[in-house]
Amino acid sequence: MEYRDLYDKNRKPTGEKVAKGEKFDKGKYIVVVMVFIENSKGQMLLQKRSEAKGGKWATTGGHPTSGQSSLEGMRQELKEEIGVVVDESELVLFKTQKTPKTFVDLYYLHKDIDLKDTKLQESEVQDIGWFTKEQIQQLVKDGQFFMPHYQGAYLEYLKLEKK
Repeated sequence: MEYRDLYDKNRKPTGEKVAKGEKFDKGKYIVVVMVFIENSKGQMLLQKRSEAKGGKWATTGGHPTSGQSSLEGMRQELKEEIGVVVDESELVLFKTQKTPKTFVDLYYLHKDIDLKDTKLQESEVQDIGWFTKEQIQQLVKDGQFFMPHYQGAYLEYLKLEKK
């Protein structure tokens, strides 16, 4: 069984854990991590979620397991879901969003990744690809982009690029 740490409204650990998928009390939070990977051509690496996960395109992300930091969790998700190993120094935390049940840490990674060097976790990911902003907008229009990742995080990523 996989566990996640619980935090209070100020992101202080409560010392409690919750099993993956288990409900937890109002006023408690878990951490979610997501990464926006951009190559030197300005394209973003997206993964198509498995059919069991809805089959839509999204960023790489997940939940740190109990005892892991956000950064450690992000590195683990990259390795597990798409087979990409990165150094901690390559990941830049650019925003944390607070939702009613989560703290969502948004990371940025600038890296040219050859898709032939990736290894997809089939239970989570069915495809992977590089996309331009215009192609991402088309995915959104076609209903093929996982909307929580678009509305909650991708729009923040676009703001980051404008700085």
